Amino acid sequence: MYISARADYALRAMLAVADAGSTGDGDPGGELVKAASLAERQDIPLSFLQGILLDLRRAGLLHSHRGTEGGYALSRPPAEISVGDVLRAVGGALTSVRGMPADRAGYHGVATGLRDVWLAVDGAIALVVDRTTLADLLADRAPAS
Repeated sequence: MYISARADYALRAMLAVADAGSTGDGDPGGELVKAASLAERQDIPLSFLQGILLDLRRAGLLHSHRGTEGGYALSRPPAEISVGDVLRAVGGALTSVRGMPADRAGYHGVATGLRDVWLAVDGAIALVVDRTTLADLLADRAPAS
């Protein structure tokens, strides 16, 4: 699995929005976070971040509010948004083989078993990223190795 700058930035931005918007009861809400503030606090180029925020909004992970008092907020509580949700929103499939999702890889002859290996790798990655939520990361509860 390759973690792109886009995926890393997306997770950092989501964690910053989750942290700023935390109301203490697990519900999204609280402070709206402006893109410029996110970019500055997380050292992410603003123009790059704006595309990432658009993808996250389109995936239903963020709400945006316009105007001078506007900004971004989580669409669900941090405990309901997994690392896998964010990774898929900005990058598609978690594992790719020659640029295609692992489940689309096809082999024949002596290499037939490779597809099963790639699917197992994909499943192992999904297991970790889908059970790790933004709330876990904010609470410094990383998954066990």
